[in-house]
Amino acid sequence: MLRLYRIKVKSLIARRKVKCTLCCQQRTKSGRNGAADLEKIRNIGIMAHIDAGKTTTTERMLYYSGTTRHLGDVDDGDTVTDYLPQERDRGITITSAAVTFFWKEHRINLIDTPGHVDFTVEVERCLRVLDGAVTVFDASAGVEAQTLTVWQQANRYKIPRIAFLNKMDKPRANLDMCLASIRDKLKVKPLLLQVPIGISQKFSGVADLVSMDTVTWRPPDKGPDDGSTFQQSPLASCDDPHLVAQAQSARVELVEQVADLDDEFANKMLSDEAFDPLQVSAAELTSAIRRITLAQTGIPILCGSSLKNKGVQLLMDSVNSFLPSPTFRKEPHVQIYGTDMCAYAFKVIHDRQRGALVFLRIYSGTLKPQSAIYNASRNCTERVSRLLYVLADSFQEVSSMSAGNIAVAVGLKQTVTGDTLVASKASYNTARKSLRQQHQESQSKERVGRDDGGEDGEENETSCLPLLEAVNIPDPVFFCTIEPPSQAYQADLEAALECLQREDPSLQVKTDEDTGQLILSGMGELHLDIIQDRIRKEYKIDVELGPLQISYRETSTASGSGSASLDKVLGSKRHQATVTVSIQPLDDHNHPVQVRVVNEEEGAKRTLDEIEEAAHEGALAACRQGPVIGFPVLGICVTIESLSVAPGTSLAMVAACTSQAVHNALLQAGGSVLEPVMNVEITTDEERLHAVLGDMARRRGHVLDVENRMDSRVVIATTPLAEMMGYSTTLRSLTSGTASCSLEFSSYAKMSQAEQEVVVKKLTGML
Repeated sequence: MLRLYRIKVKSLIARRKVKCTLCCQQRTKSGRNGAADLEKIRNIGIMAHIDAGKTTTTERMLYYSGTTRHLGDVDDGDTVTDYLPQERDRGITITSAAVTFFWKEHRINLIDTPGHVDFTVEVERCLRVLDGAVTVFDASAGVEAQTLTVWQQANRYKIPRIAFLNKMDKPRANLDMCLASIRDKLKVKPLLLQVPIGISQKFSGVADLVSMDTVTWRPPDKGPDDGSTFQQSPLASCDDPHLVAQAQSARVELVEQVADLDDEFANKMLSDEAFDPLQVSAAELTSAIRRITLAQTGIPILCGSSLKNKGVQLLMDSVNSFLPSPTFRKEPHVQIYGTDMCAYAFKVIHDRQRGALVFLRIYSGTLKPQSAIYNASRNCTERVSRLLYVLADSFQEVSSMSAGNIAVAVGLKQTVTGDTLVASKASYNTARKSLRQQHQESQSKERVGRDDGGEDGEENETSCLPLLEAVNIPDPVFFCTIEPPSQAYQADLEAALECLQREDPSLQVKTDEDTGQLILSGMGELHLDIIQDRIRKEYKIDVELGPLQISYRETSTASGSGSASLDKVLGSKRHQATVTVSIQPLDDHNHPVQVRVVNEEEGAKRTLDEIEEAAHEGALAACRQGPVIGFPVLGICVTIESLSVAPGTSLAMVAACTSQAVHNALLQAGGSVLEPVMNVEITTDEERLHAVLGDMARRRGHVLDVENRMDSRVVIATTPLAEMMGYSTTLRSLTSGTASCSLEFSSYAKMSQAEQEVVVKKLTGML
């Protein structure tokens, strides 16, 4: 109890200092809150595998920039960005947190993202709006499982990155292993910019290969060792000949790598007959490395230890030097709005006093409080009552926020993650007309280029909507029932789940049609456990979760056809429709359902009108429940062969008739159950490797590789999710707590007939 009290007191003091600093920054740096030079803004994220040190690195950045006056510690539960009680209790990051600070005349908007695979959607929606990223690696582990996932997410959005090899003070830290791991697993060329001085517990600083200086952190004569003071001196004055030789060799290699990746630098090198790699100026080398980083042909590598307060200042310098400003990355459709305001909503949280807080990335124009804006994604007008400057869960009101910044808007009632917000409906309509005109002009040029008199490709209406790209939300793989303590809390529970769904797009809630129970679907055991804990603590509802179940999928193994007719009289109207469909399995059974409408007379694909659109929706609705155990269908193509509709028939009747026809076709074709398969990475020692491999075999696991990582062994395998329920507890027992594992969703795979029968019996209550 005493320790918890001390933690709360430290946290309260730290937050008061944070709020004081925020106010001070607003007064002393007036104008920077919304009108800072775009070239001096950095919108970055910190991403990595769990426990690599993202939050600790963020805390040091806030401290050295003067934003906070207290060095937060994850173990003490007093960090700024991990502000949820669940984060402090578990010592992990659950939700992304945005912070803003200033470093050497640059404004840095930073988002600390989770490392656990259950919260990968937090990383996804934050990377969607960032211009650059810092990837943190554990220097004793190199590239880990979740590192690959977040790296691929950053690749999808083409985000320039720099790397920080953290925990260089650990006994097993290995620079060469990390570089090889980055090169081999991430398929990118690492550019080593720093050589560590000392290894393991003797790590004291770095030799900077760009400036050719040594930077060392030594405890000051008086006061705490907070890493705020360090000594920088020319490498030539170093009294360690081995370090000098190592740094010079690494400098030559760095210059050669830069010349291979950057043509401008290579031309200068070739044009100078007396070129000396050791004499290249720091400014010239920095410019070349920046061009390489922005082109994403290489990644700068820095070293340090955030927990020991070493190397973070140089990392912040590199953020300013190498990562792009908002002017570098061009968001599609933004330029069509010109100087009008255009923003993207990427996160929503609920505050007890302020209500819904919507995080916005502003791409163009200026946003001000008390202004009416248009939600183009939902065709509604919203009003921004207040505009806030954010530091995790601390906020300060601002009078405006300009393009390139991240802001928090209060008062938006309907906006959710992925919505596009613009200045007005008139601005949106103007942009839509301009985009349609550009689309038509490009089609005309293509037709002239073909010079074959052929018809234009059909215009995709959605391609002419000036909306920003939505976030990719993965499908949940776990589900369970959720029940309130009594019926009196049912309405409160539904309201709480509605708020949580708005905050977390990966959380899905539906009502079972047969039992009337609420079904909660999430990304993993930890995800659902956190949701339950939040409902209990934040909404004061003592909910209970049912047994955790696997979210299976279904597919068809053969072709099939079906038809349905409808003839009903409702009121004074008669509704008649006849639909014939066929289904064929796709080569990839992980592919979403495809639906196409065929013109029976012409035998060609047509543009969908309202009736065919209703048939399209009806076909998709039928595929939400498969014929075997009622799970969604994947990997099939539905072809609507014929569609006969009498005049006056409602669209709902057309959709219902089509849904019945598809259902009949699915029953005729027969189905197969698909189970989720996980990528598993287990780190253990040599003595317990045999036991881990034997356990994997019993779980229907397929071992892909066993890697050496210093004195440890890393087992890389794929295993059905059904076999991994509670595996972390089993692994601890199996290895006496010395092993660790990480899981992430890989794909859906077909089950054998025997395994499918067991699953069907379990789900139907016959086993």
